[in-house]
Amino acid sequence: MTCTASETDVETRIRELFAEHGGPLTRFVKALTAGNRQNAEDLVQETMIRAWHNLDALPPGSDGRSRRWLFTVARRLVIDEVRRSQARPCEVAAEANPKLGATGDETSGIAVANQALRQAVDDLSAAHRQVLHEIFFRNRTVDEVAADLGIPVGTVRSRVHYAQRALRVAVIEG
Repeated sequence: MTCTASETDVETRIRELFAEHGGPLTRFVKALTAGNRQNAEDLVQETMIRAWHNLDALPPGSDGRSRRWLFTVARRLVIDEVRRSQARPCEVAAEANPKLGATGDETSGIAVANQALRQAVDDLSAAHRQVLHEIFFRNRTVDEVAADLGIPVGTVRSRVHYAQRALRVAVIEG
């Protein structure tokens, strides 16, 4: 089987994305999955598959938009995974069966992490919550948010940074 030039370009682009963002993305997802490395790796793999399928829509360059896109997709996959596990109570009960060797710690860890995240979001200032909402939920750029709020771009970036740091600390230590 021979690869065409475009197939090689796609493969190269995916390899570059993973090389640049794979480590931080894995750490991010691992924190959201209460430290479950296997689940985190599966979700990062699914994120990269989605990047491959949507390579034309993926923002080019290294200005952070690609990373934001990947992190948004990964976060949504984690949310979907949690919702999917909550919609299947029979499987949770089977995993908690001591005869099968599972302890249920994984499920309780996710619940604790979710509660810690909710509390951490509640503890953020309104300004920090607002920029996180605009960037991560509404998928807007830093420049768009700054223009709408009438504040400098650096202030938006700073608020995002400190808000993410506070959330990360709350989830990891919470």
